[in-house]
Amino acid sequence: MKKVTPADASGIPRHGVARVISKLGMGSRTQAAQWVREGRVLVNGRVVRDSEFPVRQGLDQIDVEGKVLEAAGRLVLMLNKPRGLVTTTHDEQGRDTVYNCFAGAALPWLAPVGRLDKASEGLLLFSNDPAWADGITSPESGPDKTYHVQIDCLPGADLLEKLVRGAMLDGERLTAKSARCLRTGQKNAWLEILLDEGRNRQIRRLLAAFDVSVLRLVRVAIGPLLLGDLPKGQWRMLTEHEIDTL
Repeated sequence: MKKVTPADASGIPRHGVARVISKLGMGSRTQAAQWVREGRVLVNGRVVRDSEFPVRQGLDQIDVEGKVLEAAGRLVLMLNKPRGLVTTTHDEQGRDTVYNCFAGAALPWLAPVGRLDKASEGLLLFSNDPAWADGITSPESGPDKTYHVQIDCLPGADLLEKLVRGAMLDGERLTAKSARCLRTGQKNAWLEILLDEGRNRQIRRLLAAFDVSVLRLVRVAIGPLLLGDLPKGQWRMLTEHEIDTL
């Protein structure tokens, strides 16, 4: 449950300064807390060092290194993630991240909306609105995600049925909302798998439960938003209409 400090006489609820900085699209909550601890944040002209220091968004003035923060409009972009990049802002192992794709671009702080693992490719969203992102990734309110998956065998109808029935793995049931065969070759095939939730390496683990290995995994759609012909490693901003449809 989110911590909310009661409103004062102004009637405006007070929240921790790090949370407010994050909601204003300046950075992640973790980053904001670090800035506060380092003394880089002022509230109404006074340095604060407590990330839970209560502020009233829209009433109290917040400065980060001399920059007065104001509410930013919601931004959402889509990236065609290449294989081999990790979905994180900073990787402690020094691996290349998805942010390499934005090198040289004048973008505000944007966080990944959900994840694709290092070996996976395709549609990945980024946004400066954490609340909106939570709705997209929520199993209850978020849109379905569509994947095209190349597997190392020729599937029968029984495999597709098993994917929908699911399997118990590590104490949790993994299932696909739907699964169908797109095309087959001599030794492998492409499946289209629809998920209505996003668990860690869900498709790979589910297929492995039936002794099937994944050769390639590409997310091609989130709800009605299609990856389309966006080149690998390239990105574009979503229109307001596209954001609304999600």
